[in-house]
Amino acid sequence: MNEAHALRAFPAPAAMSAAEVRAASEALGSRLVVLDDDPTGTQSVADLPVLTRWEIDDFAAVFATEAPAVYVLTNARSLGDDDARLRNLEVAQNALAAAATAGVEVEFVSRGDSTLRGHFPLETDTLAAAVAAAGGAPIDGVVIVPAFPDAGRITVGGVHYMRDGEDLQPIGETEFARDATFGYRSSNLAAWVEEKSGGRYPAHAVIALDLGTIRAGATAVADAIQDAVDLTPIVCDVVTEDDLRLISLGLIEARRRGKTLLSRVGPPFVRARIGSERREPLTAAEIYPDGGTDRGGLIVVGSHVAVTTRQLSRLRETNPDLTDIEIDVARVLDADGAPAYLRAIADRVVDELEGADVVISTTRTVTTAATADDSLRIARTVSAAVVDVVREVVARTRPRFVVAKGGITSSDVAAHGLAMRQATVRGPMLPGIISLWEPADGPATGIPYVVFAGNVGDDDALAQVVSTLTRTPAAVTGR
Repeated sequence: MNEAHALRAFPAPAAMSAAEVRAASEALGSRLVVLDDDPTGTQSVADLPVLTRWEIDDFAAVFATEAPAVYVLTNARSLGDDDARLRNLEVAQNALAAAATAGVEVEFVSRGDSTLRGHFPLETDTLAAAVAAAGGAPIDGVVIVPAFPDAGRITVGGVHYMRDGEDLQPIGETEFARDATFGYRSSNLAAWVEEKSGGRYPAHAVIALDLGTIRAGATAVADAIQDAVDLTPIVCDVVTEDDLRLISLGLIEARRRGKTLLSRVGPPFVRARIGSERREPLTAAEIYPDGGTDRGGLIVVGSHVAVTTRQLSRLRETNPDLTDIEIDVARVLDADGAPAYLRAIADRVVDELEGADVVISTTRTVTTAATADDSLRIARTVSAAVVDVVREVVARTRPRFVVAKGGITSSDVAAHGLAMRQATVRGPMLPGIISLWEPADGPATGIPYVVFAGNVGDDDALAQVVSTLTRTPAAVTGR
């Protein structure tokens, strides 16, 4: 469908400033605790804390600051149902305990995938149960906003689309809908809710906020969800940043009226909800105020979606001096031979980083199993192998930068390969997408870490990011 044709039935975009949303959010006073099911959810924000551990003391340290939101890296998308439920519950319980001691109110945000993959409604159900168990009010509504306009994912008339030039492809017709673990059929969000909930929430019971309602303003949004009770799903159209800001104002107004809400959202929602301005992409001078090390950088590629494979090919084409090392998944799955195989790879990476950037990628052919849980188990084994290599490398040398491509890969490299417990999101590497973290502890302290989702950016995106991060000729020669 042509995008202009799809939008003809709706009002023109309505302007809304970030400052107005920020003032309303600050007046409301709640802190957002964002449970990020993989680390790529930070790509739309800047200057916010990230936790890869979630003890009560970790939350207490964040709540002692003025940060309006904190991201908690649960990596739940890489877990089976039971483990995902337990992890969400543990995070929520500890956040609520720390908030009670600090005297702050928290608002939970479940950050999911803009292409609709992940544990829904399991995660929002778990958060609602945790709130109730802690004595909080029952949750009235679950606000579902998967749109990510910067990455070409928009929702119009209740249907979620991926942009393809001037055309829109229904998300249920894309490769993401065929995901081995989180696949689905529906592009209409109300129907998707019915599908993923197994009929518990029929499509006709879902509240749908179309662009007409959203662009009518905050009062119209709050009025439209006034009757939500008992976790009523609320799906939202979004095409622009202003749409996200208008939704945010409406949700703040609804909360002022006493509605209790959870959110299941794509990456840019938090930026809009706290009234943060869009940050320009980071420059090399901002990333390396002291010039950085002369060693090469490490690029770790785990994602297997088609766009990642194209991005990797373009990186290879534009960087002829790049050292390219592929990890053979079949050898990783050989329990007896894997340790020696991975040690040899780490040895080579350490040597090559002295003179070049190094890319480590896994075999491009996806290895799956007969069941979703077994497929996840293979993915975790492969990710663990990548982590082992990264851990060994950073224990012996300090790369100029580390880029991790893919959600599970980014999470595991951050939490285990680089052993960071806390970090600060510095900002995006490309407009609205791809996040750079500054690790606050562990062996990666001071090493720029780029979290790069598998499903964002055009074919040149990875090459552009590496170009910004890599050594200049002057740095290589010492001039």
